[in-house]
Amino acid sequence: MPLIPLNRLSDKGITYSRNYIDRLIKEDRFPRPVFLSPRRRAFVETEIDAWIKARVDQRDEVAA
Repeated sequence: MPLIPLNRLSDKGITYSRNYIDRLIKEDRFPRPVFLSPRRRAFVETEIDAWIKARVDQRDEVAA
């Protein structure tokens, strides 16, 4: 299961600040990270891809 570190989320087009991502996680609006160490976290790539797909699907539902 591939992991994406926080600083590589931009490779997926997610350019949110760390603070904004933390807020979304707290509100259960963004996938929760996996802690690799007390100060290092990463995200499960398939969960990030599903989150992005849900945003696109939501957009398409509104446009239809």
